[in-house]
Amino acid sequence: MLVHVLGSAAGGGFPQWNCQCVNCRGLRAGTLRARPRTQSSLAVSTDGRRWVLLNASPDIRAQIDAFPALLGSGGVRATAIAAVVLMDSQIDHVTGLLSLREGRQLQVHCTAQVRDDLEGGLPLFTVLRHYLALDVQLIDPDAEQGFAITGIEHLRFRAVALSSAAPPYSPHRAAPERGDTLGLVITDEQSGRTLFYAPGLGRINAAVSAALASADCALIDGTFWRDDEMAVSGITSKRAGEMGHLPLSGDGGLLQILAALPRRRRILIHINNTNPILDEQSAERRTLSDCGVEVAYDGMDITL
Repeated sequence: MLVHVLGSAAGGGFPQWNCQCVNCRGLRAGTLRARPRTQSSLAVSTDGRRWVLLNASPDIRAQIDAFPALLGSGGVRATAIAAVVLMDSQIDHVTGLLSLREGRQLQVHCTAQVRDDLEGGLPLFTVLRHYLALDVQLIDPDAEQGFAITGIEHLRFRAVALSSAAPPYSPHRAAPERGDTLGLVITDEQSGRTLFYAPGLGRINAAVSAALASADCALIDGTFWRDDEMAVSGITSKRAGEMGHLPLSGDGGLLQILAALPRRRRILIHINNTNPILDEQSAERRTLSDCGVEVAYDGMDITL
């Protein structure tokens, strides 16, 4: 299995266009040792010729330009993108679909809850049907056998329902439903190796623990270092948990949970611009290194 990190930041990217937090200021000034990052998305393949996108961020045009393997061949207008799988209906994970409208057809896999959001509060599917043949395949978050994707050989995809937060335009905002947010276990049927992808994670349940314990590699939510990070940064009083993200530090934080699991490859993704782990010289980054936890970056390649 080939995994390419198209984008590794949370919504808004890094630096965020209107943000003057310590990290964004430092990156612009050249005083912070850090990498710019676009909004999170992955591309996965087994042959390097046909790829599945996991989410479609608003930065997808720049991400495709930076990863020519997605351009494909075989015509004046071609693509190597076989399908898009959506983890949720968050604006930073779905609005890149609009940049794919020039294609003849587009296969999208999502839950019924995400489909309803994208035909209702944020009607991207309704708009896209005016431009191309949109094929929406529904994901059952309780299907143990998972699903395959046409044109992608030897990969099996299985959804893991996550506890997080539905977006503001969803009718489930105040009462999240099973299927609003997914993690994804991807198995290479030839090698038997697995990837667990969960960019939006509010808490650890039994299914998530099992996926983390068994996956050869996990790309998992590293949005915030601390629960009150946005307040400390002077941005909002909302806590990480209210926004659907389990913080890394503190009692019950993700790092504490990872320490109790088998030591496998663990990589943080969906990093918010306020998170001190973006600073490669920070104490928080050293803590991650001591724990054997990596930080994803745009252009990162993983082979499983």
